[in-house]
Amino acid sequence: MASPLGVSAAALQRYEEAVFCVTVDGRIEPANPVAKEFAARLAPEDIARFVAAAAKSRIAERALVDMVDVGAAERLQNLQVTLVPLDQGRGTLLFVRDLTLDTSLRLALVDSRRRYKDFIDISTDFAFETGPDQRFTFVPPRGALGYSADGLMALEPAALMVGDHIVNGEVPFLARRRIESEEVWLRRADGRSACVVVSAMPLMSKDGTWMGARGVCRDVTETRDREATLTRVRNRERVLTRIVRAFRDEVDPEAMLGVAAEALAKGLGAEHCHIFRSMPIEVGTASAIGSTPGFQWAARYGDLEPAQAASVLSTIAGGAGAVELLLGERQVLAAPARYQGDSNGAVVLWRPVERGTWSDDDRLLIGDIANQVGITIEQFTHHEHVLRISRTDALTGLLNRGAFMEALRRFLGRLKRDGGSGVLMYVDLDNFKAVNDMRGHQAGDDMLMQIRDILVQHTRPTDAIARLGGDEFAVWLNGADLTIAKTRASQFLERIKALVHLSGTVDKPIGMSIGIAAWEPTADEDLDGLLARADAAMYQAKRGGKGAYTIAAPPKAAAEAAP
Repeated sequence: MASPLGVSAAALQRYEEAVFCVTVDGRIEPANPVAKEFAARLAPEDIARFVAAAAKSRIAERALVDMVDVGAAERLQNLQVTLVPLDQGRGTLLFVRDLTLDTSLRLALVDSRRRYKDFIDISTDFAFETGPDQRFTFVPPRGALGYSADGLMALEPAALMVGDHIVNGEVPFLARRRIESEEVWLRRADGRSACVVVSAMPLMSKDGTWMGARGVCRDVTETRDREATLTRVRNRERVLTRIVRAFRDEVDPEAMLGVAAEALAKGLGAEHCHIFRSMPIEVGTASAIGSTPGFQWAARYGDLEPAQAASVLSTIAGGAGAVELLLGERQVLAAPARYQGDSNGAVVLWRPVERGTWSDDDRLLIGDIANQVGITIEQFTHHEHVLRISRTDALTGLLNRGAFMEALRRFLGRLKRDGGSGVLMYVDLDNFKAVNDMRGHQAGDDMLMQIRDILVQHTRPTDAIARLGGDEFAVWLNGADLTIAKTRASQFLERIKALVHLSGTVDKPIGMSIGIAAWEPTADEDLDGLLARADAAMYQAKRGGKGAYTIAAPPKAAAEAAP
């Protein structure tokens, strides 16, 4: 039977997300199985929001897309609803799409950008941007050079320059070329001159038109009068500016650390520089450094192996601050990297004994760089977390549907190219809804975690496991055949028997229905075909009485059996 939109009822049943029909009298009716389960979680106020959204579409007499939030607190869901009014005033079809994860990721990325901005703010005295009208479009909110932010915005950039120190008539705030760590003299608000190190770059449109400039400044006036001190400060500022510029230009946090290692080594005349990040790593794993737990190599400059730093890291792990050691014919200078007062890594420098001992300025510089590295390590960790949550199921930590399909495509591509075997298993829980209905959703979540443990404990690290959604799971047994798959399925079915006492009701025991489809290298079958065979086998197990597994027919036989 066809719907008023010309879409078959069966098509709505197969729609992966919830579909509702909102009647003109304000009732909301599920139009597919997902919607029935979804509706059970809706509060009256959530239903009222759907009805109100439907009314907008009905009044406008056209399809609309709206955003509706349901639930509260940690269970708040951000939903995108597509509303399609039916003809003859028969109501409105409402297609629901859950954008909660997308919203969370977007907020996480915004937070990451905020961290990056804070890093630039604390790494420079004065950041600026000018526009095509040759006026400031951005200055620090706190102001600079004794000027308030409003005072700077009101000035023409050229008015800040001390005339005798303008080189070739060039104003760095209006840079037409890339400027790196150049000294200029600027006029403070009180009329005194200030020596400032400037790094700037022009901003160009796609057609090559100059659109302004952007850069950072650091005031070095106080040390300018002392020549010996100025030499050390220039070196320190050169290293810091290079690292800040690299951090600004690099998007990948890992690349930022690599640039920092090179810049620090060259700035202090070291042969090698190692940067480590703190990790909860067990001794003896491939990522552990020597016998020191908790440190993972993140970046290095030079060819010295990171394992040579084991004794240095042991000292830092014991709570020491800066560390100086003599190891063989090399001097070592190390400092812990910190973020918000907590150590999250370490920076280690090596140079030959003949270069002399480390100076106070060396110790000061490595401390400053280590603190900046600590911020980048935190950004690196946050970046990894964002990637991880985008690929994993929030409850079980298993792969989500998208990540599993991506992994399956890689597996099949490798099998087609290199040969080999593999088996796909679809696992659907029997009578899981009764657990949620009778024992509550927390009991349902606990049940899903125990199912996760069963699947993980009876598969290998080279296999792939995913929660596809709800109570559906998928397992790819890489390199396995049907004999191995049957053994795994039998183990799953045996283990779940221990959870029967946690069923919703006695007459609806928890169980599994498993569909098994082996990859056939000689068959002309794509990923969709393999998925369809495993899914069909799983439903055959369901129809056969549940609590069992079914082997899918080979691709050719399946095609011949199709109507």
